Amino acid sequence: MTLNARHPLDSAVLRKARGAFFTPPEIAAFVADWAVRSPDDVVLEPSAGDAEFLVHAVSSLGALGADSPLVHGVELHQWSADIGVRRVADAGGQIDMTVGDFFDSPVDARYTAVIGNPPYIRFQDFSGDARAKARAAALRGGVALSGLASSWAAFTVHAALSLQPGGRLGFVLPAELLHANYAAPVRRFLFDNFARVDLVLFDERVFAEAETEALLLLADGYGGSTDHARIRQVTDAAALTLDMPAAATWTPTDPAAKWSGSTVSPEAAGIYTKLILAGTFSALKNWGETTLGMVTGNNKYFALSPEEVTRRELLPSDILRLSPPGSSHLRGLEFSTRAHTELGRAGKRTILFRPASEPSEAAWRYIADGLKEGVNTAYKCRVRKDWWRVPLVAKADLLLTYMNADTPRLTTNTAGALHLNSVHGVYLSKDHRALGRELLPVAALNSVTMLGAEFTGRAYGGGMLKMEPGEADLWALPSPSVVAAARDELLAIRPQVAGKLRNGNVLDAAKLVDDVLLVRGLGMRRPEVAEIRNARAALAGRRESRSRRANN
Repeated sequence: MTLNARHPLDSAVLRKARGAFFTPPEIAAFVADWAVRSPDDVVLEPSAGDAEFLVHAVSSLGALGADSPLVHGVELHQWSADIGVRRVADAGGQIDMTVGDFFDSPVDARYTAVIGNPPYIRFQDFSGDARAKARAAALRGGVALSGLASSWAAFTVHAALSLQPGGRLGFVLPAELLHANYAAPVRRFLFDNFARVDLVLFDERVFAEAETEALLLLADGYGGSTDHARIRQVTDAAALTLDMPAAATWTPTDPAAKWSGSTVSPEAAGIYTKLILAGTFSALKNWGETTLGMVTGNNKYFALSPEEVTRRELLPSDILRLSPPGSSHLRGLEFSTRAHTELGRAGKRTILFRPASEPSEAAWRYIADGLKEGVNTAYKCRVRKDWWRVPLVAKADLLLTYMNADTPRLTTNTAGALHLNSVHGVYLSKDHRALGRELLPVAALNSVTMLGAEFTGRAYGGGMLKMEPGEADLWALPSPSVVAAARDELLAIRPQVAGKLRNGNVLDAAKLVDDVLLVRGLGMRRPEVAEIRNARAALAGRRESRSRRANN
């Protein structure tokens, strides 16, 4: 609700009783600009107050070419509604204003955008007929609210039911959406009924009169569904922009569970966001391209140990060097030719059976054995022209682990090995190839990047952190200019970092890199680095504890 003018009989106490709080114009303008995308949009503000959101919606519609834009509002308070009608007219628009309780309005799925700031009335002040109507309205959306629910919860559901398929809901809501137990069914409703859910969090309080923190809910594509929410963090209302980057992507195992796991402390989120906005950390895609590895259709057949190659008398023209299945061998900084050879001596499958266009006699015998075993019947094999010729990928500059108990690792592929789909390949751009191969695996072991991995990846069974190529593209790494500036110091600590990793001390390795990149390189204060480090530990700890609970 917005109230920019004061009536002599109105007061802060009365406004609080009906859940009315002033909305900063910057917020109303941002939400209207986000929601209004066509001159034909049908816009509703269901707690219109003095129509702050609708005034900006009129401006957005006009900018898109609408003549004398028509908007719609519902407002319980007569005096506020009268002010709203005049303000919309002064802005060059027309308004269809209904004075009354929004919960008395029948569900009319005619709007393409519903925007506003729902009334926030705590459960102890929200009773009687008002509560009964609100709970009935929520039930129409399949949401059963407890007696502890504040008014905004039912309001959000009822507003969504007013949307056309594909419509957008832009609301200012209390941060209770993230963590209140009573909001659990609302959280599930949003994931089940919108194709995209974005949350915008503020470092600073934007509603001085309210007793709770506020956030922005930007739910798009009504009638769809999603399995994740994108989290955006800004300092205050003045920092809102339509192209602000997502600080995190959160994929819950249960949408009804508390969304507070999607966030970190405001201090850590603010530090992280500032680093991204400053360009000192940028997406991995700015270094190069990340792709899936090869799919053989049967690793046991196509991935061979050197001993088996010798026993079957396969020729060099029948085989290629391979990073063996899995990623346990990719926990250091470099996958070297020596490491590849040692894995082979240990019996690992470091060779890919992949004959040239004319297989040797030994290769034909092995192909015949594959036919007897039915290898050719696997889907990935039978769709090939020659079932025994695995489609190759280029040799990657770096190998990226995508299933991780701790944090994703980048390893320089100096062995020039091909990789299977148990890891990803990173192909660095020409401009960054030399620097990236030399130092990106070291530079990536910093606390900011490790926190970014928790944001970007998704928790998987067993407490693992999984990162697909599309997610890896957005993973925040030190920018090429930052790594280049710290090159000499990173080279100096490289042997120490490698030693820490050999002993399994990832966090100790990260502390070495933090001192070089974050403290000395970027001038971050040690308390700031500690805040980032603690935020990453908290998110990783939650991921691991969920795994422990599932196993008990």
